[in-house]
Amino acid sequence: MIYDNHNRPITYLRLAVTDRCNLRCFYCMPEEGIKYLPKHQVLTYEEMERLVRVLAQLGVQKVRVTGGEPFVRAGLMDFLHRLAEINGLNDISLTTNGVLTAPHVDALAALGVKSVNLSLDTLDRERFRKITRRDELPAVLKTLDALLSVGIQTKINAVVMDGQNTQDLIPLVDMARTLPVDVRFIEEMPFNGEGSHYPILHWTHKRIIDEIRAHFPDLQKLPDSPFSTSAAYQVPGHKGTIGVIAAFSRTFCGTCNRIRLTAQGTLKTCLYDNGVLDVRALLRSGASDEELTAAFLQAFSQRVANGFEAEQQRDTVTESMATIGG
Repeated sequence: MIYDNHNRPITYLRLAVTDRCNLRCFYCMPEEGIKYLPKHQVLTYEEMERLVRVLAQLGVQKVRVTGGEPFVRAGLMDFLHRLAEINGLNDISLTTNGVLTAPHVDALAALGVKSVNLSLDTLDRERFRKITRRDELPAVLKTLDALLSVGIQTKINAVVMDGQNTQDLIPLVDMARTLPVDVRFIEEMPFNGEGSHYPILHWTHKRIIDEIRAHFPDLQKLPDSPFSTSAAYQVPGHKGTIGVIAAFSRTFCGTCNRIRLTAQGTLKTCLYDNGVLDVRALLRSGASDEELTAAFLQAFSQRVANGFEAEQQRDTVTESMATIGG
């Protein structure tokens, strides 16, 4: 296991396989979309596999495949099979918007995918269309049913947006009454291709919990998993659980064990940094595994203490989460 300069272990990689997406979510990108990377600037699956092997030898045990939307990239399932063969990895997970996912759920289960994060900000079809700018809620719910039917651990990710979906908090919490899902509410972040939508974030993690507790007074705090970004809760008698992620307030930085690789091969050791290493340039200049390892270790030894420090070291945040990678 490797540790950064703040004595935090690095065991978790979020790997973006594409910056492309088939939705246009309000909180992720402008209506006109973003300028996608040319194909030659995106890492090949072979390059990604090599990088994961190097990181697994350094102690990375979990890989979460993200995008953009992973399933818009051809050949994803074959790539997941190759990841599953890498020594040292004991957890392959996926984040998806669920629009294209349902036909692949049986194969994901057979592959041993442990969990899927499913983006679902509302159960109301018209609000879904307004938030995502696409009418795809039935396809997402089909994916949810398929995931639960094969027993894949399913986490519902809902970004809480003032004036957009705050009326959906309680209906989403109610999903956990009868379904074994973890419904997680996420503070909105400025990674939408435009910057912050609000001068002040009104729906903080504290306000979200207060709103839920107003409807469910017996809401109980659960122990949080090690390195978890989500504060866990449960309503007694409900099959599922509730989570709140302080993604903008950044209350969990002190235990962060994750790094990110963007689709273009930029290493981010913090969600809020501007990228700390051009891994693609190293790969394509002929770097050996030993040289890649040395470059990774150097980057980990200079990691920022938290997201606020990372943000202070860069220009205004305006990129899309699709570019960063989930």
